[in-house]
Amino acid sequence: MAGKTYTGKVVSDKMDKTVVVAVTRKVQHPVYKRVVKKVTRFKAHDEGNKCKVGDSVSLTETRPRSKDKRWTVLSILEKA
Repeated sequence: MAGKTYTGKVVSDKMDKTVVVAVTRKVQHPVYKRVVKKVTRFKAHDEGNKCKVGDSVSLTETRPRSKDKRWTVLSILEKA
């Protein structure tokens, strides 16, 4: 059973083996019916510390690795 997969940009790589990835999505406002950008930040596991700030990465859902970490970096799509 495969989990969810998202694409986003790395906004922080200061932690060891962890990166913070911002995933942007567009949703319609419930009252004003206007398209709004929403940004969600995920903490993701980066085993080799290969990701740098500005990289585009692909994330996949995984088992909980810590209190906040439930995602793993699948691949780096584009280097900064």
